[in-house]
Amino acid sequence: MKPQTVDVLIVGAGAAGMMCAIEAGRRGRNVRVLDHARAPGEKIRISGGGRCNFTNLGTGPGNFLGENPRFATSALKRFTQHDFVKRVDQAGIAWHEKTLGQLFCDDSAKQIIRMLTDDMRAAGVVLSLGTSVERIGRDGEGYETALSDGSVVKARSLVLATGGKSIPKMGATGWAYDAARGFGLRVTETRPALVPLTFEAGLLEQLTPLAGVAVDAVVKGGGTSFAEAMLFTHRGLSGPAILQISSYWREGEAITVAMAPGEDVWARLKAAKEENGKQMVHTALGHVVPRRLAESICEREGVKGKLAEVGDKTLRRLDAAVNGWTVKPVGSEGYRTAEVTLGGIATDQLDQQTMEAKEVPGLYVIGEAADVTGWLGGYNFQWAWSSGWAAGQVC
Repeated sequence: MKPQTVDVLIVGAGAAGMMCAIEAGRRGRNVRVLDHARAPGEKIRISGGGRCNFTNLGTGPGNFLGENPRFATSALKRFTQHDFVKRVDQAGIAWHEKTLGQLFCDDSAKQIIRMLTDDMRAAGVVLSLGTSVERIGRDGEGYETALSDGSVVKARSLVLATGGKSIPKMGATGWAYDAARGFGLRVTETRPALVPLTFEAGLLEQLTPLAGVAVDAVVKGGGTSFAEAMLFTHRGLSGPAILQISSYWREGEAITVAMAPGEDVWARLKAAKEENGKQMVHTALGHVVPRRLAESICEREGVKGKLAEVGDKTLRRLDAAVNGWTVKPVGSEGYRTAEVTLGGIATDQLDQQTMEAKEVPGLYVIGEAADVTGWLGGYNFQWAWSSGWAAGQVC
C-alpha cells in the first residue's frame, strides 16, 4: 500500500487536537486527525455534567501548575477565553456563567463537539476514528507513521494531542509520553489531579455516615487554599475545593478544612448557650453546619449533653473542630476519576510561541500532553484551545 502524504498529522481528536486541525486547515495545510476512539471529543462530551465547562472568564497563567506555569502565558494571551467565546457565539450555542467565571452550554456539550467537527470539515480536515498508531518515527525531514488499519502516513509535521492518563475507561493512556520519549523529549513525573482524596480505614469509618453531606469550605494544603464546596463521600472527600487542592497535595501531607468559613463558631455557640442553655450542643452546632456533620463532630470530640453543661473551653474546641479540622489523606481515587493528569512532556523542551519541540523540528505537543495543568473550572479546556490554536498557526 502506497503511503499517504499529508502536511500535518495530529494524533488525538480531543479539544486541543481538533482546534489545532481547524487552524492548520484554514491556513491551507493538508491535515489528518487520528483517534483510537469511535467518536471525537469524548472528554468534551462528559465534561460539566454533559454541558461542557468550555472556558473560564478569569483564565490567566496563575491558574496553571507545572515545572514552569508561566510557559502557558504566550498561548493564553494570543488566543484568549474571549476569543473562544466569540466562536461559540458565532456557532449559535447558548451559554451561561456559573460561579467563579465558569462558562457552560445551556443545552449540551455535544454542541461544542459539533462546532469543532463542522469547522474541521469546512477546513478540509480528514478525521480518522477507530484508528491507532502502531509505529512512529522520523523519516528524513518529516515523520512516518504506521496505523492499525495497515496504512502508512508520511507527514511534514506531527502533533501529539492525546492528553494524559486520566479517565482510562474512555481510552486514555500515556501514549503521548511514550512517543515523546521516543523522540528524546523529557517527561516530568505524572500523577492524578483534580481528583477526590481518600483516607485510612479508621477515619473513613467515621466519615462514611456523612456521605452525601456538602458544605461550603476553605481547604488549605500544599501552600495554597481554595474556597469552594466540599462533599463527604463513601471513600473520603470530594467536591470542587478538594479537587482543586488535590493538585497541590502530596502523600504524607495534611490538609486543613474550615467547614463554616467566616463564622465565629465559638461566638455562635456562646450566644446560643446564653439564650437557651437547655439546648443540646449538637442541636446548636447544627445551626452552623449541617445536622449530620454537627452530630459527627460532637461525637468525634466527645461532647454531649446540653449547652449549659459545657464550658467555654469545650465550645472553643468545637470551633477548632469546625474551622480548623486537620486531616491527613492517604491517597486519591487515582486516574480512574481524575479529571486531568498533573505533569507531562516537559515545557523546557518546547517553544512557548509555537508548541514545537526545540530539538525535534516538526514535532508539536499541545493540550494535556504537555506539563501544563489548570485548575478546575474550564481552565484546562482553555489551555487546549489556546495551545491548539498556537500550534495550528505554524505546524
